[in-house]
Amino acid sequence: MAFDVGKKRIGVAVTDPSRLIANGLTTLLFHEALPYIQQYLSREVVDLFVVGYARQSDGSDSESMAHIRPFVNSLKNKFPHMTVEWMDERFTSQLAFQTMIDGGLGRKARQDKAMVDKISATIILQSWMEAQSTGR
Repeated sequence: MAFDVGKKRIGVAVTDPSRLIANGLTTLLFHEALPYIQQYLSREVVDLFVVGYARQSDGSDSESMAHIRPFVNSLKNKFPHMTVEWMDERFTSQLAFQTMIDGGLGRKARQDKAMVDKISATIILQSWMEAQSTGR
């Protein structure tokens, strides 16, 4: 299960048991996240959490980490048995937007920030899976 954490919303993505394809699951408001995750874990098997690590283009931490770190701390406190891994999320929003254009979505649909967050979480998870398969 992967998360793209923003100021207001959290995009969520999951993968199949074989870890072949990441799929966007939902976008949640911050206060909805932990209860949703707990409910999801009660009915689905999740091996670990992957969280997008926000960096500047020079590799330094982005200001967004001020929102991401507290979320990760909450995840670790609420679900201490779960492993949390980081995945560089630089350019995922731009990639998500381009994916929407390539998918033929109109301008109005592309303005849906919740969809961008969900697609970004999917890109984070797919990138993490690819990095695991190549040993990076």
